[in-house]
Amino acid sequence: MMSGTLESLSGIGEDGSSIGSDSEINGLAVRRTDKYGFLGGTQYSEGSDKDIRVDVARQREMKWLDMFNNWDKWVSRRFQKVKLRCRKGIPSSLRAKAWQLLSNSKELLDSNPGRFEELEREPGDPKWLDIIEKDLHRQFPFHEMFAARGGHGQQDLFRVLKAYTVYRPEEGYCQAQAPVAAVLLMHMPAEHAFWCLVQICETYLPGYYSAGLEAIQLDGEIFFSLLRRVCPMAYRHLKKFKIDPILYMTEWFMCVFSRTLPWASVLRVWDMFFCEGVKIVFRVGLVLLKQMLGSVEKLREVQGMYETMERLRNIPPESIREDLLVQEVVSLAVTEALIERECTIQVRKWRESRGELTHQPGRRLNGTRAIHEHKRRASAISSGGSFSFLGSIPPPGPLRASSSLLSLPGFRKSKTPFYPQKKGSFSGGSGLEAAHPLNPYAPSSSPAYKPPMSGASVARAPGAPSPLVGSGPGPSTGPSQTSAQSGPGALGPGQHTAPQTLAPKVTSEEITPTIPSPTANNTPLPPCPDGDRGGTGGEEDKKKKKSKDDKKREKEEEKRKEKEKKEREKADKERQKKEKERAEKEKKKDKGKKRDKGGGETEGNNGAASQRDSA
Repeated sequence: MMSGTLESLSGIGEDGSSIGSDSEINGLAVRRTDKYGFLGGTQYSEGSDKDIRVDVARQREMKWLDMFNNWDKWVSRRFQKVKLRCRKGIPSSLRAKAWQLLSNSKELLDSNPGRFEELEREPGDPKWLDIIEKDLHRQFPFHEMFAARGGHGQQDLFRVLKAYTVYRPEEGYCQAQAPVAAVLLMHMPAEHAFWCLVQICETYLPGYYSAGLEAIQLDGEIFFSLLRRVCPMAYRHLKKFKIDPILYMTEWFMCVFSRTLPWASVLRVWDMFFCEGVKIVFRVGLVLLKQMLGSVEKLREVQGMYETMERLRNIPPESIREDLLVQEVVSLAVTEALIERECTIQVRKWRESRGELTHQPGRRLNGTRAIHEHKRRASAISSGGSFSFLGSIPPPGPLRASSSLLSLPGFRKSKTPFYPQKKGSFSGGSGLEAAHPLNPYAPSSSPAYKPPMSGASVARAPGAPSPLVGSGPGPSTGPSQTSAQSGPGALGPGQHTAPQTLAPKVTSEEITPTIPSPTANNTPLPPCPDGDRGGTGGEEDKKKKKSKDDKKREKEEEKRKEKEKKEREKADKERQKKEKERAEKEKKKDKGKKRDKGGGETEGNNGAASQRDSA
């Protein structure tokens, strides 16, 4: 028996039984569910079109289990194979774990133990809680998990949505989050579904569920621009009747097609969405418009705005079969780069027409590969050192992936690759500074330490060691210290040093008087003799300038020679053309003369014949 009262939104079933989530309610047998748990409705599937053999299903499960055991290696080295298997469909028994790994929500779950229970214990905003309670019975009323009011499905849905309003109070609750959370709860427990919902809202679709819905409006403009490229016929039809994208694609995108497609197609779309990102959502929407409005016969059936909207709201299941939909989505040429380029154009148009965006959503990561790379880069930065001295980096544009530190100009121009330090940080007191006590800029144990000033005014006592020569207070830690002690500047026993100034440059890689910057070229300078520092630099610069000038002259000479060669070839062609024309004229003249001679001879012969005839 159910703990709550049964209030079905659909009334009585075909066999006269009420629809609920238990097999028997008050002695009345309820009709059986389909393999996805639906009792009826538009997403109820009568029977599976293609049943996978048991041995094939087990083989697929074994492949996925093998990927789970070495997930990071598969994502970093064989991601194309992971993507191909997601497009084939994730096995139903492993779909929950696969979604968590693909979205990286499992790591959030492991790194925040007990956080979900803390959010549950918070009272929450009464305004959001009241709206959530009103929306619970609207989510998949024909599914056995959510059919009963007060059942375990609605209770878990309330817990997840309330926890998110406490987790992100600035965003609160959006009605489109309820069906997304309900789909997740059909496959995993409430806590796992919560962290998966967090990843969808913050990583896959940032800004979609915020106040103002500017992100979905912007994506609507991007979608309409892509439609013009993919299916011009549907684009012209929608533009003719002034049907804005926001009227039909809002539910598609914000609910990730969970309330639009047949359930088998929904699961296949979600498998690809978690793997490849928002690109799949754009492709599915474009395929639907192409199927509904992509031919002359179909456009004849929808001669008006009302008919077009009805067709887009009630898509017939037979026209979007699972295999056909996936095949069209995979073959559609809409890439992440194309979406990003259209995003840049639409953001510029938005600013020109409406001003700045009031809500600046976070960066949108396109699928599992981008999330994995972002995580790896963040872990490398955290283990290698702090980049706090770089200052604040400006936030990325709306709905665009922000450029990483590796894309800064210094990283591109640097000849030597940047390797993160494993034992300390650039700006901290450990690592390079702690490993080399000879560094005058390293923080010392005495609080009154000040770095020496350059110039002759900084003098030391005769017995004080130089900050660049001699031994530090600690033990020897590297080859630089021994070389400094054994060099010409090292002090012998009983010797005293004269007052010295701080050397302007130290050529050793180990001792550097400046803090290394990750955005600069940190290649060590080649060693040069002390006596020739002033003169050789100028000569080298002159040689470089001369070599540059010589290269310029050589290029100019080559250009001039090529130009002269072309002019000579042109003159030769013209001369040959003129000679040819002259020869043709002479031939014509010779032919005319021959004709004149032949005519005279014939006339003379005719006169002689006439004289003979008269005689």
